[in-house]
Amino acid sequence: MDKRTILLLVLEAAVACGSGQPNVLLLVVDDLRPVLGCYGDPVAVTPNIDALARDATVFTRAYAQQALCGPSRTSFLTSRRPDTTRLYDVHSYWRRHAGNFTTLPQYFRDHGYHTVSAGKIFHPGIVSNHSDDQPYSWSEAPYHPPTQAHKQDPVCLGSDGSLHTNIYCPVQVEEQPGGSLPDIQTTRHSIAWLREWAGRAPQPSQPPPQQPNPTATQQPNPTATQQPFFLAVGFHKPHIPLKFPKQFLDLYPIQSVPLAPNRGLPPGLPPVAWNPWNDLRWREDIAALNVSFPYGPMPDEYARYIRQGYYAATSYTDSLIGDLLTTLDHLFPDTIVAFIGDHGESLASWVQS
Repeated sequence: MDKRTILLLVLEAAVACGSGQPNVLLLVVDDLRPVLGCYGDPVAVTPNIDALARDATVFTRAYAQQALCGPSRTSFLTSRRPDTTRLYDVHSYWRRHAGNFTTLPQYFRDHGYHTVSAGKIFHPGIVSNHSDDQPYSWSEAPYHPPTQAHKQDPVCLGSDGSLHTNIYCPVQVEEQPGGSLPDIQTTRHSIAWLREWAGRAPQPSQPPPQQPNPTATQQPNPTATQQPFFLAVGFHKPHIPLKFPKQFLDLYPIQSVPLAPNRGLPPGLPPVAWNPWNDLRWREDIAALNVSFPYGPMPDEYARYIRQGYYAATSYTDSLIGDLLTTLDHLFPDTIVAFIGDHGESLASWVQS
């Protein structure tokens, strides 16, 4: 789903909502595969996203423009293919490298919206000019959760009782650096922003005092309206490392987690198309498996743990999305909601009272 699709949904929903400028919430989930109940996954426990999907347009043929965060996010946020943005990696900024393209939030901002970002929307670093594309895209400074600084810290409790830098990393949240996790902080910030924005809503103007001339026509002031918002909230999980509150493992007993049906090397696959998962191999738990490079398979037992962790991290994100949508429905019931994984699957809806 690209920028033009989201804009079309805004126009369609505006008619249904009876408003020319409805509020918009864009949810972006990092490295989300279609492991959701609404996409037919029999294992996934994702009740909040599934509930959103029931009242949504669900896209079943939404493909990744590029299987990497930087180019794929730049693509759907500028509505241009990587061949146009000339971005296939994470080493350049499109405005300087390819063209001064208008972004999705910039478009909304240029058309009267207050645009706000929390969490991972643009890919960080040079891809978004180390600024989340400021000053072009956002009305406020983008929010990034401070605990994201501990992404690679050794915080995963191993069987030896020590802390490690692992891929599979269920944790006790209160024991983490900062006493929280990035997506929890992003969700709380977004909920607080919605409540604060609701508190800014102008009240209807008071009628003017009685005119001394009884024959004069009294004209009441019109009710003031609040500026519409475009709020983009980006969740880091289930991107690796699979760090999530450990209670979400209870949803997926290890014996119930199936192995991937396509876990072998496909016959005739050209080497350029094979990902030897270098970004996993240096983690302590993966390194300890001593898997041969580049085609060695991961042992079935640990592959099952990785899949369990991915499902649990997805359910963790689903729970946070549920908290956010509950607040949105209470404060701003006529809001368009667009949901997208940054490498493909997407759905869009609007919440109505």
